[in-house]
Amino acid sequence: MESFLFAINAVTPIILLVMIGYFLKRIGLMKPDFARLANRVVFRVFLPATLFLNTYKISGLRAADLGFVGYALIMIVVLFAIAIPVSILTTSHAERRGPMVQVAFRSNYALVGLPLAQSLFGDEGELMATLLSALSIPLFNVLAVIALSVFHKNGGKPGIKKILLGIVKNPLIIGIAAGLVCVGIRALFVRWGVSFRLTDLKPVYQVLEYLSAVSTPLALLVLGAQFEFSAIKEMRREIVVGTLARVVVAPLLGVGVAYLFFRHQFSGAHFATFVALFATPVAVSSLTMAQEMGNDAPLAGQYVVWTTILSALTIFLCSLLLKQVGIF
Repeated sequence: MESFLFAINAVTPIILLVMIGYFLKRIGLMKPDFARLANRVVFRVFLPATLFLNTYKISGLRAADLGFVGYALIMIVVLFAIAIPVSILTTSHAERRGPMVQVAFRSNYALVGLPLAQSLFGDEGELMATLLSALSIPLFNVLAVIALSVFHKNGGKPGIKKILLGIVKNPLIIGIAAGLVCVGIRALFVRWGVSFRLTDLKPVYQVLEYLSAVSTPLALLVLGAQFEFSAIKEMRREIVVGTLARVVVAPLLGVGVAYLFFRHQFSGAHFATFVALFATPVAVSSLTMAQEMGNDAPLAGQYVVWTTILSALTIFLCSLLLKQVGIF
């Protein structure tokens, strides 16, 4: 019951912000043009700042954790690979396939996953989840750019060069790359005995934190302003398949395979991280990326709403089952 209450508390603010955005649209305070521009600013300014800070906070990867991290990253790629043919078989609309692929592998790890891991397994769970975020979040974004570049509303299949160029020019990837550069510089400073950190530039670091703090709330308000209940009927097949991929298939594969084959190698903290990675709803930024990269934004928005609502039950069941088998 404690896990269920935590899951409800974790997803309720997300739903409430979406509802506020929808209400603001209904009373005319958030018009479509504003929502589109706000989404663009989130994609090009606020989310890159968030990813830069997340990357900069990387501490280090211990050799003992390589198996755990490797398993998680491989399962993300497996979900990505499975979702591609499933999306092609599910819908004939090319612009809907990218969001369908994205919902299968990309979780709301930073917003919901990290605190969830801490709730399930204390400080050790939070430590493992933070460690994994250093590599999983960049991988999420690289795979998302690939999926959204291959499937888009203009049709056609872009070449490898165009996809790679899209990855390099993507604001989120730039934010991650800048963070990695700063992490490298920080490591050199440590080796040279220099104690300087980016946090020592307090005005700069604080501005980045301000920008980062805006990204998720504004993205959720925009989602609410763009959400249309009328779209559910027309996209019903895609919504059902994509939502099930996120709240059923992803946790079954990500957590289930770990238990069946590697339960003696992984600790409770590792399993808490797997629940946080595979059982949480799709990332809020998936909507922003879908809209800015010419994919079906309304479908991406539907995924954020429905996976957020249903993930509370998924998180509860995962934590309950793992407690029953003695993992937690």
